[in-house]
Amino acid sequence: MSEEFDPAPGSNTGNENDVFRDADGRISALWLERLRAFLEAGRNDDVASVMEPLHHSEVGDVLEQLDVAERLALVHALDEKFDFSALTEVDESIRLEIMEALPNAAIARGVAELDNDDAVYLLEDLEDIDRDEILSALPVFERLTLKRSLDFPEDSAGRRMQTDFIAIPPFWTVGQAIDYLRAEKDLPDEFYQLYVVDASYTVLGTLPLDKFLRTQRVTKIDSIMNTNFVLVNAEEDQEEAARSFERYDLVEVGVVDESGRLVGVLTIDDIVDVIQEEAEEDIRLMAGVGDEDVSDTTLDTVKSRVPWLVVNLFTAVMVSLVIGLFNATIEQMVALAVLMPIVASMGGNAGAQTMTVTVRALAMRELDGGRLRRLIRREMVVGVANGVIFAVLIGIVTAFRYGDVQLGIVIGMAMVINMIVAGTFGILVPLALDKLKADPAIASAVFVTTITDVIGFFAFLGIAGLWFGLF
Repeated sequence: MSEEFDPAPGSNTGNENDVFRDADGRISALWLERLRAFLEAGRNDDVASVMEPLHHSEVGDVLEQLDVAERLALVHALDEKFDFSALTEVDESIRLEIMEALPNAAIARGVAELDNDDAVYLLEDLEDIDRDEILSALPVFERLTLKRSLDFPEDSAGRRMQTDFIAIPPFWTVGQAIDYLRAEKDLPDEFYQLYVVDASYTVLGTLPLDKFLRTQRVTKIDSIMNTNFVLVNAEEDQEEAARSFERYDLVEVGVVDESGRLVGVLTIDDIVDVIQEEAEEDIRLMAGVGDEDVSDTTLDTVKSRVPWLVVNLFTAVMVSLVIGLFNATIEQMVALAVLMPIVASMGGNAGAQTMTVTVRALAMRELDGGRLRRLIRREMVVGVANGVIFAVLIGIVTAFRYGDVQLGIVIGMAMVINMIVAGTFGILVPLALDKLKADPAIASAVFVTTITDVIGFFAFLGIAGLWFGLF
């Protein structure tokens, strides 16, 4: 019998049995029931009380669990206590749904309390007229800072960067820098290194906090700063910036504009989000679902999936035309119709394996001349090896199943051919798309599976027709 919740006035919202997460790490059904009851009863103080202990990412989880009316009721109940950082943790459709329902004045008030990168993340998807109205309500410095970030290309380092950083001159001592940090009220909430700059904000060096704090006060900054440092251009794609973090094991990096002046920083928490977004995007594109989210409407989901399903329909028609060429052959030997999907299916799976390895290598920029040649040779050899292994297996099974050794030999030969084709085109298709400046993650699967299906059916039915004299 499930425990019931009675939202009586004055009830204890801190019930020890009413924890936020259950044993499986999901939001507790009882906790959610309590919140819904408070929302329905209009008890805003109790809503604020149960939401107050939550991290903004947990608030985002709560928003995703509620329906449309409940989400808006929660935001209105919290009013000025609502942390707009939570909107950076939800699906795009939910974020836009909430922001479109709020007055621009409320959004401006919430955005003003966010870090620059989070504020840009919320504003970049709004209509220009709404964005301009929100920006006009902000203090001048914040408005100019956000406008500058929004001027950078979408998905660039400039869009992701935080504009709060600590810059000091090279002629200061460690002691002067420490005194400055203690006296300055407007410091970043978190920072990992200091940036040594000249009068034009050109970076001369960096100084990690651990080295800074271990050095005597009288030591000059220019004598201990790192002059071998990494910087990221604000126009650079965020995926390239993430690759710099991976390559050089960074936790923070300075971002410079086209003139080489320091304009912001990227930190590891920003890059973790980038890596996750890019990985999710590639997975969705390979499946042909675009930027679809689980919270999207049915209509949006249909619109997202139909284009690639249309492409798949045309490729399926192409495969059916190949099969149609061998109607007479299939009619004379019905076993061919039973066996031919095996050849195509094995080729498709093998091609998908090679394609996945290649697309990942392209994304990670791992395919230079030498590695590319080795990969092509390896996958062709793997195709031959796998083809022989599975040709023997399926040949033996077919011979026993149909009592026909020759049929086993035919399907074995077709299997070897299609596995070699799968390995070869699993590499060549993504490479060709990359050369054509198309995203290999989007279209590779369609082309590779089409090729392996066509070759698989053509090879099996063609060899069978010639072998058994069915033409």
